[in-house]
Parts: sequence; structure tokens; C-alpha cells
Amino acid sequence: MNTKEINILHIDSNHPLLWEQLENGGFHNEADFTSTKEEVEAKIHNYHGIVIRSRFKIDKQFLDKATNLQFIARVGAGLESIDCDYATSKGVHLIAAPEGNRNAVGEHAIGMLLSLMNKLNRADRLVREGKWIREGNRGYELEGKTVGIIGYGNMGKSFAKKLRGFDVEVIFHDLLENIGDENAQQVSLSELQQKADVLSLHLPWTPETDKMVNAQFINSFAKPFWFINTSRGKNVVTDDLVEALQSGKILGAGLDVLEYEKLSFEDLFVSSRAQSREIPSALEYLLQAENVLLTPHIAGWTFESHAKLAQTIVDKIILKYEQS
Repeated sequence: MNTKEINILHIDSNHPLLWEQLENGGFHNEADFTSTKEEVEAKIHNYHGIVIRSRFKIDKQFLDKATNLQFIARVGAGLESIDCDYATSKGVHLIAAPEGNRNAVGEHAIGMLLSLMNKLNRADRLVREGKWIREGNRGYELEGKTVGIIGYGNMGKSFAKKLRGFDVEVIFHDLLENIGDENAQQVSLSELQQKADVLSLHLPWTPETDKMVNAQFINSFAKPFWFINTSRGKNVVTDDLVEALQSGKILGAGLDVLEYEKLSFEDLFVSSRAQSREIPSALEYLLQAENVLLTPHIAGWTFESHAKLAQTIVDKIILKYEQS
């Protein structure tokens, strides 16, 4: 099929280079950033491709109406907002861009870890309050520690690469076998839990990883540890995380994601809580805790990654039609 005959619907705004380069490649672009899911479903049969971030879920009902859909491109790393199995069964090509923001995520995880261990945010706040407290802000060094990574894909590998500048042992656990490299050694989960002083999650959200970090998981670690999560909030049971922070099993937590996020990642609360703005007690604790660092799902959200994500998607869409 000639690319001029390929109609692409963009339902989220992205870096302008994505639109421009697709247009230059002969594709026909249309945008709809405001219609409801039902309104988009009513016209999706007119399009061969859809470019999304996370505005709504691409489910079975949506896919059944997308009778001419050839690809779904998500400008991000994960595909959890898409019924991937059903889409694949209908011959729809799935495109994501984990390469686009892996560097940003790796750097963000390093920043969170160093800030937590050195109490930078706490010390900054106290100085601004006129409190010059040195002993109370004594920090810890990474040197000599063992950093454990769970999930050694694009994000985990980026984090491990950036740790090469520190005198640390880096180990990881992943379901795929024999994927260790010069930056990290692959180990079993039990070995990681025996050795790790730091745990960083770099996982998708799947049925297997949902609520994975629970009380049993946390208490299986031999030592108290620092915890970083830049993956998905629903991989963690927040109540159990708070209990571990209170007991000292977790020394500090850097959380770029929270289980209370909407699927779109654009708001903190799911719709039921958004109406009342009821704050769960576990979240209330996180908001007040001095050994917790919170960011609003921005680990992969840099100015540079904004362009890299778009470029990765463009390249993959063009490659699909060059090969067909």
C-alpha cells in the first residue's frame, strides 16, 4: 500500500517532529485530542494506524471497531493500556519506544538514589527554614554497596550502565536467561535478595508483576535496603511499603510512580477517589515521610526524551511499511 493511502489518527499530543516526519513520508495525519473513547470508536474504522500515549485503553471493544487498523504506536515504553494479545490476533502491529526514554529513566533513578542516600531534599528544606543541621543530615555513600535491579530491559540496562562510575557491585534478576553484560551480573531472585543494599525496579506492569513488591517479598531481603521505583506503581503494595519504611526494613524510597495513578498517568487518583479527593493513609504517610522522595511519573519525561520517543516511533512506523 502506498503511504499516501495510510490514514493515521493521533489521539494525544506529541513532539511535532512525529507529525512532520510522517507527513513528509507521505502518510496522512489527523488529530483528535478531545473526543471520548466512544466517539473515537465510532470513526476508528477510517484509519490504518493510531498514535497514542495513554489517554484511554485500547480494549477488545475498540479493536473490534477498528476494522482497518494495521498498527498501534504508543509513544512510551509500555503497552499495558492495550489488549496486546487480542490486537495481535487481529493482525495489528504493536509499536512502542522504550529506547526513546531509557537514558532519562536511568539518570532519574540515579538522581533519586543519590538524593535519598545523602538526604539532599531534607537538608535543602531545613536550610531554607534557617536550620543548619549537619549531624542530622549525615548521609551514606554508594561505594561498596550492592545494587540489585529487577527487570533488565532498556531501562534496567540504562541504570546499570550509569552505575559504572561508582564503586559498586551491580546484580540483576530477569525472567529472560543469559542476558548479563559488562555492566551487571545476572543472579537468581533469592541471591539478589540476600546481597542487595539497593533495589531498583525496571519492570512492566503485567499480571505477573502486579503487587509483586509486597510484605513477603520485602521481608525476604537479608538486609535493610534503599528502594527505587521508576517502573509502574501497581507493581508495589503501598501499604506494605509503608510498613517496611516504618520498621526500617526499607531505609528510604524514591518513587516516580504510585499505585493510585490513573491509567493515563495524567492524574494521581483513580476516578472514584478523584471525586472525593480522599487520600489513602499509606499515601498520607509517603507525603510526610522525610526518607521518601516523590516525583509525578516524570523519570522518562525530559525535553530530550520527548524528541527521542517521537523519533523512535516515526522510524518504526516507516520501517514497517518499507518492509511490507
